[in-house]
Amino acid sequence: MSHPGTHAQAQPESVALIRATDGASISWAQLHQAAVAAANHLHDLGLRKGSAVALCLENRFEFSAFVWAAQYAGYRYTPISTRLGPEETEYIVADCDAEAVVVSERTRASVKVQGALPVVDVDAIDFLTAEPAAPGYERAEGVSMLYSSGTTGRPKGVFKPAPVEPIESVPIGDVMMGKLCQLDADSVYLSTAPLYHAAPLSFLLLMGRLGVTTVVMDGFEASESLALIEQHSVTHSQWVPTMFVRLLRLPGETRAAHDLSSHRFALHGAAPCPEAVKEQMLDWWGPIVHEYYAGTEGAGTCVIGPEDWLTHKGSVGRPADGVIHITDESGRDLPVGEVGEIWFESQTTFQYYKDAEKTRGAKRDGRATFGDLGYVDEDGFLYLTDRKAFTMNIGGVNVYPQEAENALITHPKVFDAAVFGIPHEEYGEEVKGVVQLVSGIEASDEVAAELIAFCRDRLAKIKCPRSIDFEAELPRHPTGKLYKRKLRDRYLEG
Repeated sequence: MSHPGTHAQAQPESVALIRATDGASISWAQLHQAAVAAANHLHDLGLRKGSAVALCLENRFEFSAFVWAAQYAGYRYTPISTRLGPEETEYIVADCDAEAVVVSERTRASVKVQGALPVVDVDAIDFLTAEPAAPGYERAEGVSMLYSSGTTGRPKGVFKPAPVEPIESVPIGDVMMGKLCQLDADSVYLSTAPLYHAAPLSFLLLMGRLGVTTVVMDGFEASESLALIEQHSVTHSQWVPTMFVRLLRLPGETRAAHDLSSHRFALHGAAPCPEAVKEQMLDWWGPIVHEYYAGTEGAGTCVIGPEDWLTHKGSVGRPADGVIHITDESGRDLPVGEVGEIWFESQTTFQYYKDAEKTRGAKRDGRATFGDLGYVDEDGFLYLTDRKAFTMNIGGVNVYPQEAENALITHPKVFDAAVFGIPHEEYGEEVKGVVQLVSGIEASDEVAAELIAFCRDRLAKIKCPRSIDFEAELPRHPTGKLYKRKLRDRYLEG
């Protein structure tokens, strides 16, 4: 089976999507009809094969309908974070060359457009109950163009060419992912994160092509996610490490109150997962926790299952295809165990939209990088240390913030943590920690000293924060990505 157009013909009344908030569902036939109606509407607005459309929608049925509409009609679509403000959305809408913008009543105020650009409000037009209609558009496969998170300046679109021919069968990559995730006709998938992010979006499409029912959360809430697994007999799920931390913070009686026996494959990625957190999740859920390392650009992918992780703790796995190279700043390959920039031998065709210089910086000699640092062990397993941009140099020694962050997050008083370098007169930089405490714990000099001592019991002194500040909430995206540069810049300016 392929996407909803095919699945609707095979099993038109089976459930495609379930809304977590109230249990409402939509069938494959309804989703297909809504997608055709949405594609026709955009076509009537003047969009054609290759045209760009921007979507700023919360996790709702219409998000899926417009994604499939773009896939059906050959549109290039850019999902926009619903957390952005008007100035940020205005930049993305203009930069991606959108010829229409799709919004909802909830997101309309945060979307700013230039000129007379058409704005489609899904709460003003009912696409979900549209009567069956013939496609008025040319059938051609569409493609997404997502924007980087913007942690290092203005976000950039990750442009990939659409397939030349319409895909009327499951792409080979989706076949491989379906086998890797052990998906079958009886699978039920829980989507926990915003659909505008790369991994949730790609899995939404994967489940559509394979005909797997998807339960969609509008926003993550730890105890609710456990209830949904039990209520809908969820077999598969996707998470980020901050979600694991919040699950582990639940009272024991809450964690034990739900039957999770249907749950057989939990996938996580998007951000590094502290070893202690992963160990606790494996102790709780058993050997069903799998991890991936990838990125919107498609430079490369690593995967690791629970058995391999237990013998290579802290690793994000081995490459699913291709070869990893760890290089120094001059591009020279480094030996096993040495930290450097991670490059994948890659045939990826991505470009940063309208930014040739950034594209050149991420691709060279048949290799591509996400800009992360790490090392490989003798068995070829990759370990991440941090983003290249956040490496600290303390008295001539490179220090990677992730180690201290991983230590801090395991302290029972810590809800979230960020570590970065700030100027130091003698050593060039020093390690600064910023912590969000667990509800009910009050910030104090005594707590800061306790956390610093906690780190020093586990890490070399040079790697530990010399000082810790407290924030009510760290600027972390729902997909798990920490806006560390924005946080660091605020401290540098202050």
